Amino acid sequence: METARLKLDHVTILVRSLEASMPYYEALLPLIGFAREKALIWHDGAGFYFQFGEARADTFPYERYGAGMNHLGFGAPDPETVHRIRDAMRDAGFDVPEIQDLGGATALFMKDPDGIRFEITHYPEGVSVVG
Repeated sequence: METARLKLDHVTILVRSLEASMPYYEALLPLIGFAREKALIWHDGAGFYFQFGEARADTFPYERYGAGMNHLGFGAPDPETVHRIRDAMRDAGFDVPEIQDLGGATALFMKDPDGIRFEITHYPEGVSVVG
């Protein structure tokens, strides 16, 4: 029996406060190729969606080395795109760290108001995307 290859089609992110977090996503998502479909739902035009909601008050916040999703990584076509995204997020008023050189890859690791991390990285030919 052949195993079906399933495509990731959405990620749901629950934030502590939609009011605090959505300005971050409204600034970031258009920079990485997403458009708002309707309130709290964004798409890339190729069948992938981000859906947002508010977490219940009695849940634990995102922790750096806790179990669960660590970060979402997006590949940039060139180093200039990484720099452009960093500059645009800074210009939008968000705390954005410096860009890193990871063995030849140009990497930016940002986090939303709840600490959920987004990586924007350009990998030159010969540099692996993961480990």
